[in-house]
Amino acid sequence: MGTAYKRIVIVGGGTAGWMTATAVKAALPASAVELVESDDIGIVGVGEATLPSIRDFHAQVGINEVEFLRATNATFKLGAEFRDWSGLGRRYFHTFGNYADVAGPACLWGQYRRVGDPALGELGDQCVPTVMSMQGRFARPPKEQADMFSYAYHFDASLYAGFLRTTALKRGVRRTEGRIVEVTRRADGGVDQLKLADGRTVSGDLFVDCSGFASLLLGRTLEEPWVDFSHWLPVDRAWAVPSAPSGAAITPYTRSTALEAGWAWRIPLTDRVGNGHVFSTRYIDEDRARKQLLEQLDGPALAEPRLLRFTTGHRERFWVHNVVALGLASGFLEPLESTSIMLIQRGLLKMVDLLKPGVPPAAPAVAAYNRGMTNVFARIRDFVVLHYCLTARRDSQLWRDMTAMDLPDTLAFRLHVWRQTGVLRQYGEEGFEPASWLAIHAGNGNWPEHLDPVFNEVPLDEARQALRQRRDQIAAMVAAMPLHEDYLRGILGK
Repeated sequence: MGTAYKRIVIVGGGTAGWMTATAVKAALPASAVELVESDDIGIVGVGEATLPSIRDFHAQVGINEVEFLRATNATFKLGAEFRDWSGLGRRYFHTFGNYADVAGPACLWGQYRRVGDPALGELGDQCVPTVMSMQGRFARPPKEQADMFSYAYHFDASLYAGFLRTTALKRGVRRTEGRIVEVTRRADGGVDQLKLADGRTVSGDLFVDCSGFASLLLGRTLEEPWVDFSHWLPVDRAWAVPSAPSGAAITPYTRSTALEAGWAWRIPLTDRVGNGHVFSTRYIDEDRARKQLLEQLDGPALAEPRLLRFTTGHRERFWVHNVVALGLASGFLEPLESTSIMLIQRGLLKMVDLLKPGVPPAAPAVAAYNRGMTNVFARIRDFVVLHYCLTARRDSQLWRDMTAMDLPDTLAFRLHVWRQTGVLRQYGEEGFEPASWLAIHAGNGNWPEHLDPVFNEVPLDEARQALRQRRDQIAAMVAAMPLHEDYLRGILGK
């Protein structure tokens, strides 16, 4: 079985590094946890939007929500608004809510389509957080209705890393500042020591590579091959820039606006707005993409735009010998659905579960870890590609190519099943529930070719009344909620 991992060394700070340090120390308090980072190496720090799973992480490591909100200039997030994706001048929402039943005679979307009453409004009117988003309102879900909707956050990623760093250090994590200049290997191929620029060495039993795009251990030292997703996701650059608040209300959602050769994000914080333009250099040059980003800003830029270069995909394996890679060191998917931190969290929690027994996991368990993370990336890849392949836009070469490309087999099969049967097919290791897939299908007007005859078991007038009642109840519930800014002000005392 091997000896226990008594010394766990994390390479790199930032969100991935300090999330790892905090979680490992919470789960394995007897282990020595050391994080090595250099003040000379900046962090990417643009992943400011999250998914509801981050609240599970905070609960597991004992982070107080209000303290976190105050420390990171955070706001609440109910989901995302997609502008110009389904067509120029159109928008739809993907929020963290449900649409009641998605199968069987009472299937909400099925009865909505069957009734076909324009007076009912959009399908989104049947989803609590979508209505909240459209009205700019927010309140935490009541305990008795916790399954009706959820929420996440927008925050300053650099401040978040600092907040976690303070938390981890208080709990006994050791921080070593220094630049790594050499990595020595063990006889079995694993990592033995890190040599720092000042001559110090850091030894460990398990090394967690959180070194960002550099992938110092898994990529550069162990030379783990890269699985390239750029055939399906050709974006390879992002400009990022903060801007001053415009004075308009702070929206409780992220905005994604489709542009000529990619898309622009807008993420509202309490003190500024995070902006970026994710694009493909196959279709636009960097200078033009930068100009398009600056044209999207609501307020003056607070810094010079920063350019990030990347290739979508992941390392072939995520755990090799005694090295585990998390975050950008393991792979990258464009942040269209705010999955970067969720990917860190999924890999981290799987890793911690394998470390809890106190001995290194056996080879089959590591292989299962690698298969699981490969599937996690593939499922999210398919969900992101779904946004592109369903668009009705044909006004630039990117959109024409994205709607004509060969899809991953798993996504092609899901689309076939949906169009033929109305079933939202799910696999293992999913990143998003059926309601999320439904939101993207509905937002793009992609409906099954035939309605299931089982829907006819509900009388038409009864279905119409049920939809009206749900819509009206949601409208009344949301109307009683405070505006997002007022809610924030109330809990933060500002």
